[in-house]
Amino acid sequence: MNRLRTIDVALDDMLVNLAAIVLQLSKPEVTRTPEARQALARSVHQYAVCAKRSSDPRVQELKTQLEETLKPSLRVVARNGEKVS
Repeated sequence: MNRLRTIDVALDDMLVNLAAIVLQLSKPEVTRTPEARQALARSVHQYAVCAKRSSDPRVQELKTQLEETLKPSLRVVARNGEKVS
């Protein structure tokens, strides 16, 4: 049973490291093209599948952060079509 726990912890650590890489790739300057956005979506989906059974709170928090990267950013537009910061 101790060996299974060791493997479980190692897998969680690998998932944390993987999430850090995918988060770096999710930056807008990296995902400019539709193909890059699709690749990011696939990576986030695969991460979510792997993280689904993890009970490590770090893994679950990173899963949430990664899923947030896929949501479109909203722009606020003022009357007359001028952007508002």
